[in-house]
Amino acid sequence: MIASIDTSLIDWSRAQFALTAMYHWLFVPLTLGLGVIQAIMETIYYKTGNEFWKKTAQFWMKLFGINFAIGVATGLILEFEFGTNWSNYSWFVGDIFGAPLAIEGILAFFMEATFIAVMFFGWDKVSKRFHLASTWLTIIGATLSALWILIANAWMQYPVGMHFNPDTVRNEMFDFWAVALSPVAINKFFHTVLSGWIVGAVFVMGVSSWYLLKKRETEFSLESIKVGAIFGLVASILIVWTGDGSAYQVAQKQPMKLAAMEGLYEGGNGTGLVAIGLLNPDKTSYKDNVNPFIFDIKIPKLLSFLAERDVDAYVPGIVNLIEGGYTTNKGTVALSAAEKIEKGRIAIQALADYRKAVKDKDQVAAEQARSLLDENFAYFGYGYIKDPADLVPHVGLTFYSFRVMVLLGGYFILLFIVALIWSKKNKFADARWLQWASLWTIPLAYIAGQAGWIVAEVGRQPWAIQDILPTGASVSKLATSSVQTTFFVFLFLFTVLLIAEIGIMVKAIKKGPSVN
Repeated sequence: MIASIDTSLIDWSRAQFALTAMYHWLFVPLTLGLGVIQAIMETIYYKTGNEFWKKTAQFWMKLFGINFAIGVATGLILEFEFGTNWSNYSWFVGDIFGAPLAIEGILAFFMEATFIAVMFFGWDKVSKRFHLASTWLTIIGATLSALWILIANAWMQYPVGMHFNPDTVRNEMFDFWAVALSPVAINKFFHTVLSGWIVGAVFVMGVSSWYLLKKRETEFSLESIKVGAIFGLVASILIVWTGDGSAYQVAQKQPMKLAAMEGLYEGGNGTGLVAIGLLNPDKTSYKDNVNPFIFDIKIPKLLSFLAERDVDAYVPGIVNLIEGGYTTNKGTVALSAAEKIEKGRIAIQALADYRKAVKDKDQVAAEQARSLLDENFAYFGYGYIKDPADLVPHVGLTFYSFRVMVLLGGYFILLFIVALIWSKKNKFADARWLQWASLWTIPLAYIAGQAGWIVAEVGRQPWAIQDILPTGASVSKLATSSVQTTFFVFLFLFTVLLIAEIGIMVKAIKKGPSVN
């Protein structure tokens, strides 16, 4: 792996991957959420035989299909970028990272591809039961796709179930179930899927509210809003639980990310959580003495509780994590960043010594180098870090993105509750303010999802794989100009696809559920 790659190449490669991932995530959550809602509506049709629900399910299914097609296109490009832009990463952990992606392609994607045809073209051609099963199997397949991709992503945040083979210079999987069932993977899956359910619920409510504002499709809209609001409220309540689990996992596995999420530079016992705060732009380094906040309002001891399930527990800040020396809640003394960097460099040198000894057929030297490598491999990635300051992610982006996500999550709960109350009182059709609120919440749901991914991915920098491989050592050795060119090509293509989807969807929505 190359430790001296041009930083502009790293930045452009990161930008291209971020561009692709964020565009892809514009389509995935609606697939996950709207797919379940349409399946629920078809289930109601199957149980009642009421043709109204058949027509309703078919309409939402049409919008689902438009979104699904574009999502697949962006997802394929995203997977190819691992090989083109991140070849060092692909070589170093391809044995592990590739397994979930292979399962996703072979099992989940083919499951979707098989049953989606029956779902769209099987109306009145197959039995109602088989069609309903096909609808559910399509969305189950889409959800399984998300599962395996999120397992791969979670492994990057919390690498388990593998060992390093110095002969091939690759990490190899030895415990598949440790990877698939890691606590980070399980929590990430549920949290991410629930966020998609919320997007689907908000989308259904927003589109239905547009019809009410236009005084069209009243019965269709009101019934769709009821289903969307109930579904969205359940998802919003559950996501609070998974969000709590996410905070706990981050505190245990990625404490620097937690510190960035909170703008916490100096840790302590009984640490409060910042409810509202404005970061000080003059704070440019963890080493300066500038106050990190212009102002902040904290909820006393809440961060300690979220991080350790103990209101008086110690939570380290950025300075503490860099300088080390504090006693962790597990009773161990934390190493400083400088000590970790030194251990990482020892591991890298031991790897080189081992390979040379093997080549020279010096078994004693090989065993000594291998022992030294194994002893320090947990800090292997730190050997590529030049300055401890590089271990600090972008605090401002992580801090504000986290608060945008949480604030909007609270707003969604309120919106769903109000929508259900007004629906029960038969007042939703006349509440234009609520209809407008539902309509304009559609983009907010997408913003919340994007903010969540920014927290997850920006907050873990500089790591491609936590503690094992930094982003800078993961990139392919390409000409920076070629990455810049493809960045703008992808930007253009993805924007065209997005505009096309919005245009096709708007056209379908304007036609309404009466036109199949």
